[in-house]
This record gives sequence, structure tokens and C-alpha cells, in this order.
Amino acid sequence: MAWSPAAVGGLLKCGMHTTSPVRQERLMEFFDDPKHWSETEVKVGRAWKTDELRIKSNKELHQLWYILLKERNMLFTMEHECNDKMEVFPNPERIDKVKISMENLETVVRERNKAYHLLETGETGERPRKQVDNAFGLRCTYKSCEHVLPPFMNTKWIKSRHLGYGGRAVHKFLLQYREKLYNVKRKAKNRSRNEVMMMLRRNPNIDLQMLKRKFPDVDVDKLISSDKTRGHFVPKVDV
Repeated sequence: MAWSPAAVGGLLKCGMHTTSPVRQERLMEFFDDPKHWSETEVKVGRAWKTDELRIKSNKELHQLWYILLKERNMLFTMEHECNDKMEVFPNPERIDKVKISMENLETVVRERNKAYHLLETGETGERPRKQVDNAFGLRCTYKSCEHVLPPFMNTKWIKSRHLGYGGRAVHKFLLQYREKLYNVKRKAKNRSRNEVMMMLRRNPNIDLQMLKRKFPDVDVDKLISSDKTRGHFVPKVDV
């Protein structure tokens, strides 16, 4: 991308109203390194794994979180500018890697918080969850939260959450939706059954234990005695 520091500096000065002087070097952190502006590919590493984050201290995780946050903001800024200038954003998968790293970091922090609260209070310390039916009759997870009014008095909150379902249209939708799920499961089972049948037909001496482990939802012993697995040939019999 043919950008210059002067052009970026002018862009940053437009529409900025602050009570204290803002250094241009700090605002430039929202942009990538100038040597990458004209590149079509930027070499980057992989995302952070949970096993690597578990061995770090809380202070290191706190520092890493802000590093990832600054990196994410920089990538969003560069992506927006590339789209505005109709240019190719190099390595867009960098955003996904940063998101995965932040999700893994949150997972590790949540594990430590749960372990601390379980040790101190015997509870996880997280918001309680429960399975409820939404307006379409589908099961979803609802996180409980504190309210000033009890549930039977807070009718406005109950109406806004759309908990529960009813009506002829919803029951018709649930009937067709369950039929669709049943057909998907039935077709997947038939595909597995046909695959096992073809394997037995082509190789009668195949390892049956391996087939049972690979296809646990198929009755291999029943298929062996089926006529379809024998194929259209006459077996050789020693005289």
C-alpha cells in the first residue's frame, strides 16, 4: 500500500479533540509497521495454545492480553483502510489467530478463577446457567443475573426474554424440524451401513473389530449374514 507517514499523520489529526496533547507516535500504534504497507504477504506465527498459556503467571497473561488487544485493534484499522482504498489486506488470517489466542487466554483465566472459587467457597464463581426453551421451542442456555424485582413481579423482563413458546405455527415448525433431524440421522446411518457393506463385499477377510470401532452405529455381525454383502459371484469350494 502506497502510504506515507505524513499522510497517516494528517489522517490522525483530522477530527481529533483531546484535553491533553496526544503524541503521534502513540496514535501510529493503530497502524502496522510502515515496512509492511507495500507488502502483499506478511510472515506471522501461529496462535497461542492453551497448554502454553497455562504455564504463564497471571501478570504475564495480563500483559499478553493487552498485547493481543493492541494487535487486534491494529489489524482492524488496517483492514478498514484497505477496504476503503480498495486494496488487498495482507494475511487476513492474522485476525483469526489473534481471536483464537484471546479465546484460549480467557479459557485459562476462567479455569484459574473456577479453581480459586472452588477452593475458597466451594462454588465455581460463574453465573448460573440453565436450559430453557426460546420462542421457537428450541433448547438454549440462559445465564442468570441479579434483578431488583422478583420474577413474578418483573413482567417486563419476562416479556423481553421470550422464554417459552406456543402457537400452531411453532408446533408445526418443531414437527418439521424434528423430522429433518431424523432424516439427517437416518441418511447418515444408511451411508455408514452401505459403506460397511461394500467393504465386506470387496474384502471378505477384513478385520471385523476394526469395522466395529470405525462404525459403532452399524451392526457388523448382522451384515455378515446378509445376502447383499456376499456379492454376485459363486464362492470357490475345494473338492
